This record gives sequence, C-alpha cells and structure tokens, in this order.
Amino acid sequence: MPAEPPPAAAAALPASRPWRRIAHAVLALLVLNAALSFSTWWPTPGIVLDHRIAPEFVWLWLLLLGWVAWRGSLGARALTVFTLGYLALVIGRYADVTVPALFGRSINLYWDGIQIPRFLWVSAQDLPWWLSAGTVLAVALGLWLLFRALKLAMRVAAREAVPYALARRWVWGVSAALVVLMLANYAGVRATWPVVSKPVIPVYWRQAQLLAAAFSPQRLAEVLPGRTAVDDALAAQPAGRRLATLGGRDVYVIMLESYGAVVHDNPRAAKALAAARARFAADLAAGGYHVVSAFMRSPTFAGASDLAHLSILTGIDVADWMRHDVLLTTQRPSLVSLFREEGYRTFGIYPALSWEWPERTFYGFDVFLEGRTLGYRGPALGYWLIPDQYTAARFEQLHPRDAAAPPRFVFFPTITTHLPFSPVPPFQPDWQRVLTAQPFDAAEAERALAEKPNWLDMFADYVRMIDYAYRWLGDHLRRPAPRETVYVLAGDHQPAANVTGEGASWDVPVHVIARDPALLARFVEQGFHPGLEPPRASLGGLHQLTAVLLRAFGAGALETKQDNGSTGANGAAAAERAGGAAAAERLGGAAAAERLGGAKGLPSAKGGVSGTNGANGANGANGNHGANAGPVGRAAVGVQP
Repeated sequence: MPAEPPPAAAAALPASRPWRRIAHAVLALLVLNAALSFSTWWPTPGIVLDHRIAPEFVWLWLLLLGWVAWRGSLGARALTVFTLGYLALVIGRYADVTVPALFGRSINLYWDGIQIPRFLWVSAQDLPWWLSAGTVLAVALGLWLLFRALKLAMRVAAREAVPYALARRWVWGVSAALVVLMLANYAGVRATWPVVSKPVIPVYWRQAQLLAAAFSPQRLAEVLPGRTAVDDALAAQPAGRRLATLGGRDVYVIMLESYGAVVHDNPRAAKALAAARARFAADLAAGGYHVVSAFMRSPTFAGASDLAHLSILTGIDVADWMRHDVLLTTQRPSLVSLFREEGYRTFGIYPALSWEWPERTFYGFDVFLEGRTLGYRGPALGYWLIPDQYTAARFEQLHPRDAAAPPRFVFFPTITTHLPFSPVPPFQPDWQRVLTAQPFDAAEAERALAEKPNWLDMFADYVRMIDYAYRWLGDHLRRPAPRETVYVLAGDHQPAANVTGEGASWDVPVHVIARDPALLARFVEQGFHPGLEPPRASLGGLHQLTAVLLRAFGAGALETKQDNGSTGANGAAAAERAGGAAAAERLGGAAAAERLGGAKGLPSAKGGVSGTNGANGANGANGNHGANAGPVGRAAVGVQP
C-alpha cells in the first residue's frame, strides 16, 4: 500500500525554483501588511507606505495558519470571503488616516455619512456629467483592482508561505511574539507605536457603538440637557422684558463660514490680513460702530457647520450629529422662538441651500430664504455659486427696513468662504450693480472664473477669501443703516487642516458690533475685549455664547455666576481682562460708556496683528489628532498614528 502524501499544511515550499517562490511569498505578505499600515500623505488624500506591522495583518496570518491546518488549503469561496473582509479593513484604514488630514478630526460614520454625500453632490453640480461619471468609474475600477491585488496576495500567502510556516516551529515562535506585541498595542502601550500601526478593528467597533447609540431610544433620551440658557431667559423675565437692553434694535447673527482662530494664531495669516483687518476697523468706525471680540470654541472642525449654528441658536453643545438629529425632533426653545415671543420678525438666510431642507421646520423662521429664492443672475462663482455680498444686498432689497416694520432677528450663515476657498469673488463697490445680471466688470469676472482650487495648499486662497469677507462686511456696515442694529459675527469652525496645520485649536473669533458703548460694556463684563483682536484665552464653547447674548440683551444687572463651565468671568476678573480700571468696579451705565470710549471715543475697531499664542495648543480634541469618541463629546489628544 503506497504511503499517503503529506497534507498540504505540512508541506514545505517545493524544491523547484525555491528562491523565486520564497520571493513571491514574502512579497505577498508585504503587500497584505502594507495595505493596512500605510499613513496619510498629509494634507492630501494620498497615502505613503509605512514600515510598521498592521495588527489586522497578524490576525489574518493566524487565521490563514488555522484554516490551512484545518482544511488543507484555502478554497475559492473562502478566499473571496477573506479578501472582502480584508478590503473592508483597508477602506476603514484609509478613512481613519485621511479624514484627520483633510478635516482635522477623526472619522465619524454617523456624521460623515450625512456630510460627504452632500458635499460630493454639491461638487458634482459644478462639473460636466462626463467628468462626474468618469470619476465614479475610476473609483469603482480602483476598488476592483485593489480587490484583485489583495486576492492574489492572499492566494500566494496561503499557498506558499502558510505551508512553509506550519512545518517549522521557529515560525510559530515568531507568530506568538507578534501576538504579544499586538495585544500590548491594543492595551495602549506607547512603546509599541514605532513598530505597530494603529489598529483598524477598534475604529469599526467605535462606529458600531455610535450607530447603536444613535438608534437606541433609551440612549437618545439621555443626550440633551434638561435646561438651557434660553429656558432660563424665558423663565427669568416676563414677556417684553427678556430683551429690554436691546431697546428694539435689530439683531443680525452672521455665521462666517470657516472663519477660525488661524487668522490670528498663524503668523503668516495674521501678517497677510493685517491691512484687511485695519481696513475693516476703519469701515466700522466710519459707520459709527464699536466692536468687542473674544475667542470661543466651536463644536466642530473644518466642516459640519450645522453643529455650530444649532449650538448658538439653542445654547446646547451640539458636538455631534446624533445630538443634532435628536434635537431636531424636539420642540426645544431657541433664540429664534425667544426673539419671536419678544415681538421680533425672524429671518433665516441660507444661500448655500439649493434643495429642500426639512430641518428648517425646527428652526421656525418667519421668513426663510435659500439659494433658489435669492434670484442670483450673475456668474456662478465656484462650488457655492452666490457671493455673500450679493446675498446681503439681496436680502435688504427683498425685505427693506423702515420705522414701521417690527424689529428683526436675522440668522445668516455665509458660504463664500467655504472650502475650497477659490475662486474669490470680485468685490463690487456699487451695491446696486451687484444685484444685476452683470455684477462685475468682464475682466474681473473672467479672472475669477479662471481660478482653480489648489487642493494641495489652500492657505493662500483662504487668506484671500477672508480678505474678501472683511471687505464686503466693512463696506456694508459703513453704509447708512435705516435702523439701529447689533451685529454678532461668529466663525462657525476652523478651516481644514490643510490651512491650519496640525494640532490647531477649535477656537473661532466672535465679534459684537454696535453703536452703543453701554451695550457693548455688558459683553466686556463677560470677558470680551474692545477691538477686533480678541484675547487668546477662549471664553468657552459656542453654545455658551447664547447665554452671553441673553445676559447682555436682557433686563437688569448682569449676574456674576459662571455659565455652565465658561471660562469667561464677570466683575473684577472681566474688568482686568478687558484692560479696564484696576479696581473690581462693575461696568455699567455711564462708567461703562466711558470705559468703552463714550464721549472719548472707543478705541474699539483697532486693527493690527495678534501674536501666535496657541496655534498648536491642545484645546479639547484638536487638530489632526482629533477625536474619535462617543456620540457626545470629543476624546483627548494623543491618538496613535
């Protein structure tokens, strides 16, 4: 009876051309490891190979050893299943390393599942159909080629490397050592980071936990706080007194897209924008305005502006999409509803929207304007089509102000300064002409339309776009106003990490502009500083700005209690930070007016260049190290690359 051949699991590499087959086996293993250990080519969507060992590659190796030892070989069906699972891990790795590079935060499947398709759809509107179709085909082809490459590498590894390993004890020893190393990495041992790449399976596990929480009724009931600053304002004063200090002035809250602390923190940006800021200050002074400023922390970074908008309007820290979506299902009060109860007519201006937006039901604006209702007839400038200058002019044309009209609360999220920050619209000094079908000179329009986004380095275009924002805003405010108005200018978030660099804070500038120094003194008392240059310490989250506004606009003296952890103080500390009198005298009345300038004139709209204090500071979950964490809140800095 002939002897049975040894099983494939025990067979070594065939003797014929051994070095060639060894080379194939080693190459296959290197390809499989590289597919899960690569790093980002910061700050682009590209990747660079990494020498470290991928934990999931080690688990694949052990799985292949066990499968071949059990079944003798890796069949076609098992090979396909293994490859599809590995491909999913590769996609997860790509998202985990590129999202922080592009957006300064970690991936959030609940969040990005909403934003990325919307952004791609908007981007596709500016491209010819064949280019969009070609892009989709190229992505599909790339995924297919990647699948084929992984499948080939896995087949070679199972056929050549695994049988060789099963026949040699020293390979089992090396495999066991790798398992110990991987477990130490999972346990967070930093000493493993130079040799072990960040694992992918925990990324998927976190996303699964987030999605499970998002669809759990019990968890959703725990998401929102019991009371907010808006609730407190409604309860503290009777109707008609909640905005008594405003005295019926109009209030415009203008959310400046991508207007982040980088314009002050980054020395290059601060220097490049010094003249623009000085011009803006001069425009405010020419319009009779004073300004106070502060930094506050946005709940988002590089995108998802809705989170910042809703945080300010409700006084709730809307730090992620789950809380955002839960909030939209409620009837919680907001600045919009409070101003309406106080006799204001409320307006929402959203030039970026060109589709139905069911969420606006929650906001409850009396008048809602979006891109299609603004009637823009000029050239389509970039991805967002409508220049902010036109939107501001068109709104005043559609809804002119006069003495007989009720006071108005306007919420205006701008869009022109959105990524990719190009092309920069020409500024039109003639505000009537900007409303026509030919808002710009032909040469200016042609030059702007010829600009293309620089996806590899957006810094220069970002600076030019902020210069444009300062220019149109300043010119708008220096024009005669039909009624007294208070303007609140707040950045919604920092621009992408392509502009800010690594480790940037999540802070944004906030400016309050008015002609009444006594009103602005109520902001100084809460930590704001006269002028366009805010003190570098943040006053807290953007959701805390809601309480600051309501305290300043409400009746009576300001309370001295802190608001939900805000770092902004009142009384003596605020007076000291604001650069006022040495004593702890509370600001108010004539003293406030004098402190802010009063008859002496406010030194308010002072331009200039701020220092570079904290551009790389750790402020919550910041920069590329970003956060990953749960449905609410952000994780600490120090995430394994």
